[in-house]
Amino acid sequence: MYETAMTRLHELMIVLYALSILLYFIDFLNKNRKANQYAFWLLAIVWVLQTIFLIMYMIRTGRFPVLTIFEGLYFYAWVLVTLSLTINRVLRVDFTVFFTNILGFIIMAIHTFAPVQIESKAMAEQLVSELLFIHITMAILSYGAFSLSFVFSSLYLFQHKLLKEKKWGQRLWRISDLSKLERVSYILNSVGVAMLLLSLILGLQWAFIKLPTFIWYDPKIIGSFIVLIFYSVYLYLRVRRNLYGKNLAYLNIASFLIILINFLLVSRLSSFHFWYS
Repeated sequence: MYETAMTRLHELMIVLYALSILLYFIDFLNKNRKANQYAFWLLAIVWVLQTIFLIMYMIRTGRFPVLTIFEGLYFYAWVLVTLSLTINRVLRVDFTVFFTNILGFIIMAIHTFAPVQIESKAMAEQLVSELLFIHITMAILSYGAFSLSFVFSSLYLFQHKLLKEKKWGQRLWRISDLSKLERVSYILNSVGVAMLLLSLILGLQWAFIKLPTFIWYDPKIIGSFIVLIFYSVYLYLRVRRNLYGKNLAYLNIASFLIILINFLLVSRLSSFHFWYS
């Protein structure tokens, strides 16, 4: 009973941590203070849950949890969350906060889903299966965000063509204005990049645990990172280079075509991503 409760507690922390990072990423790109506040309070909840677990663990074992590598990983993750919360409130260095949380999420995922630390073999197998489920779900949600972004970019180009050719009509008025189409596309890509990054982190963790021989150069892994790079370039050009308009829309459409290639074709060449085929 205790082991099951701790497992569910850790899974809840992983979900809240992922949501916090997603909001921090939105704030990192757009300087959205409301997103930053929500991210801070979600991370604060994670810290409270971590602290409760540490106290319960110390009461149960009668010692400080640093004597094994898995205990050390958990305490390390707790320290990173504590530092992140402190930096966010005292120094307000967004760049540092975001990447500190990425590192903390990796450490937390390694600790949570490593079956070595679970006494029950059945519980360990269930944890690994749930890790795979979370990985796939987050990947598909990120693809969904990218797909909607593709639709908005396509509408942007269609609307731009109608305006350029001065074809006034009902279709023109039913499509939103260009600035809104572009902004929604950008927001969806921001969400998609954050979720895809977290999905890849969890997917690599699953592969290290489950596969007897992990192949870094598996076509699906390479393809996923190429997708992440393309959309990261999109965000970089939008945020740092102030690129707008048709060129950005074309880049977004090209990035979505890479997703289709990766999802429909490259997956069939993978040695272990057979469930996508």
